[in-house]
Amino acid sequence: MVDTPIQASDPLPERTEQALRYASTATITTQLLSRGLRNQLVQGLRALNPERSRMVGVAFTLRYVPAREDIDVLSVFQDYDHPQRKAVESVSPGEVLVIDSRGQQRAASLGHILATRLLHRGCAGVVTDGSVRDSDGFAELAMPTFARNPSANTNLIQHHAADMQVPIGCGEVAVYPGDVLVGDHDGVVVIPRHLADEVAEAAAAQEHLEAFVLSRVESGLPLRGTYPPDAATRAEYEKWAAENPWR
Repeated sequence: MVDTPIQASDPLPERTEQALRYASTATITTQLLSRGLRNQLVQGLRALNPERSRMVGVAFTLRYVPAREDIDVLSVFQDYDHPQRKAVESVSPGEVLVIDSRGQQRAASLGHILATRLLHRGCAGVVTDGSVRDSDGFAELAMPTFARNPSANTNLIQHHAADMQVPIGCGEVAVYPGDVLVGDHDGVVVIPRHLADEVAEAAAAQEHLEAFVLSRVESGLPLRGTYPPDAATRAEYEKWAAENPWR
């Protein structure tokens, strides 16, 4: 039987999503490193609403190029099919809008009104390596949003929306449509879609083990034999895990 290739628009399996919500980005980066992937953490981002920093979703990409004064004039926003607006109206539930702003922060990648529309479309979050405007609104928005800084300038001053659903760079990380993004207080990590299931299961298992190990360290035990766990500690963990499953 031939496996059906994963499509960029395919939703995450529920089991995979649950595992990724349980595991931290720190744990996930370790699992990616064990598979040879060293550059999957989007650098320099912060959660704009710290109470909504937990994010799991599938990448929907938007690429910006530098703006040009004869093209990016304010009147273009009268067009409901403007590429930025079209992208917002194209994001599906469970997807994360990932914006390639080239690391430029002088103008916003988007504002609170567009983000609110994304929220009502079921968007799982917004990630940009640039700025946003209306930062007070983002601080209360019930949707995870990660950016570098606020900027009052509209995107037209520095950005031109050129493409969507194409490979992009965000914070020096390659993001392909359909990749999986996980966010928390430590940042945003990008998981290649074909690795998402196995990384999720391995990360959840590591997270569960380390919760047990942490409890032992908090009780005063030394690192030797505890972290990393030796055979005796692992045997204790297996007994504890049988009574305390993570799922």
